[in-house]
Amino acid sequence: MAQLKGRAREAGFPVIYANDNFGRWKSDFRQVVRHCLDDGVRGKVVTEILRPEEDDYFVLKPKHSAFYASTLDTLLTYLGTRTVILTGIAGNICILFSANDAYMRDLNVVVPSDCVVSNTEEENRHALDQMAKILKADITSSTELDLQALLARNENALLRR
Repeated sequence: MAQLKGRAREAGFPVIYANDNFGRWKSDFRQVVRHCLDDGVRGKVVTEILRPEEDDYFVLKPKHSAFYASTLDTLLTYLGTRTVILTGIAGNICILFSANDAYMRDLNVVVPSDCVVSNTEEENRHALDQMAKILKADITSSTELDLQALLARNENALLRR
């Protein structure tokens, strides 16, 4: 995921973090990141590797989908987004639900198969298969993704609006 994030930033994709608030309703995004880095939680290593940069966007989500009861729709509209690349944990829950909601909003959905993980490999494979079949998601591995083609498709979608 870190390598894909770097490639995406270089290509001009905005990076958006959509994180659970972990029941910390009085937290903001930076407090959640500090909690993951400083409070001995299991996600510390992942947080260190994927630490947000100053110009990254963020959305705190109260439930499984990044869209549900969050500001993600407004942010994507502001950014003119027509294609989303979803990565993270858990492929069979949060990514699947977010991909479904993106599809329902007529967004192009990309879920790199090597950038999502679930509790088991079987659950992950099933979720990826469902996203590809039902949601028409592109599940190409991150190393094979043509980010320039995705950007061009996004720009073409904007021109057709």
